[in-house]
Amino acid sequence: MEAVRLAMLQMVGLLIMWPLCAGASPAASLQARLDAAPPGSTISLSSGTWSGPVVIRKPVVLEGHGRAVIDGGGWGSVITLAADGITLRGLIIQNSGDSHDQIDAAIAVRSSRNRIVGNRIRETLFGIDLREAHENQILDNDIASKDVELGLRGDGVRAWASNRNVFRGNRIHDSRDMIIWYSDGNLIENNQGWNNRYSLHFMYAGSNHVRRNRYWNSAVGIFLMYSHDATLEENDIRHAPGATGMGIGMKEVDNLRLLNNRILHCTTGLYLDQSPHDPYAFNLLLGNTVAYSSQGVVLHSTLRHNIFKGNVFRDNLEPLTVHANGTAEHNLWSGNYWDDYEGFDRDRNGYGDTAYVNRTFSGRLWMDDAWLQLFYGTPVLTVLDVLARLAPIVEPRVMLTDQTPLFEADSTLRLSPQNLHFRIPNEEEIEEELELLETGG
Repeated sequence: MEAVRLAMLQMVGLLIMWPLCAGASPAASLQARLDAAPPGSTISLSSGTWSGPVVIRKPVVLEGHGRAVIDGGGWGSVITLAADGITLRGLIIQNSGDSHDQIDAAIAVRSSRNRIVGNRIRETLFGIDLREAHENQILDNDIASKDVELGLRGDGVRAWASNRNVFRGNRIHDSRDMIIWYSDGNLIENNQGWNNRYSLHFMYAGSNHVRRNRYWNSAVGIFLMYSHDATLEENDIRHAPGATGMGIGMKEVDNLRLLNNRILHCTTGLYLDQSPHDPYAFNLLLGNTVAYSSQGVVLHSTLRHNIFKGNVFRDNLEPLTVHANGTAEHNLWSGNYWDDYEGFDRDRNGYGDTAYVNRTFSGRLWMDDAWLQLFYGTPVLTVLDVLARLAPIVEPRVMLTDQTPLFEADSTLRLSPQNLHFRIPNEEEIEEELELLETGG
């Protein structure tokens, strides 16, 4: 009898303890596993949901095999990396907090030389936030923000004062921006971005390399502000609609290398504002294709030292727009293809026999008049432009001259070293040029 009573008491005890065990916090369990793991070990999570937030304070590998979910419970950042040399791989990370001030993120990186590989980030405010974090590898992640209005989303990737990181093969979508602040020497390649505000945005950044990315259906493909020595090459940017939509834009950008990019179906293909800003700097825009856009190139005002060579401008409603009653003549335009060129190539050397000259007629009054922009593309301004060309009331202004326009867009000559060559003047030559400008020469 005593044995039966003892067995019944043990069963009651198990029934009492079972809900307590079942309700034990998985967050405490995951954090405990992380804290107990020796440095260099691998923590392999089983399928199911693990509660966050968690902080990783030692170099370990946290592996989710594409099935383990870490849920932040709607508070703070889901995972914080507080030690160097951590690997996060194959995790599903979701449900961060909602604070823009605190930058609630899926992954808050506060250390260096980490690997963040093949994770899926969803329903978090910010995706991956790097702060003074260097030499990290951010590879093959799928990142989306919370399902809110565009202005209320967080950035898919945010790097602040973080240098020499590699962002490769990521898919960043339905977020706000990928933004690189005060950060130098980062490599951004083979990523995709769509349904964002800025697919890629630089501020006060230097010597970053952006290549072979695909961005579409965002308000802006790539925008650089107050930055220098960037290289953007072989990127494909398309479908940036809306009044402010643009493929690649720059404000006060020096020593930019814009090479072999494709910019299609944007409101503005290339936008330049006070670039270059340094009078000794040059921007090289070589071998790009700008097509099917409302405006191929827009200069905010008269600029100097932008070198346009080997570019294709085709099927844009306007190949060039210059605001503030300015001109593009003080930049170098050479060896570009213009689909509205009206000359011949009788000697068959690949270049037109006469120069390509872009002029502004009275029908382009819409450029500097916001009210007239309402009529842009209508028969009214089209007829006015045709009449101005046939019988101009005033002499049209020359906006640019390309002395050696390419006769065919697909010519092998376009990307040849001969066509793209440009020697940047030395400091003494630039000073002579500046003196001539000051004296009105």
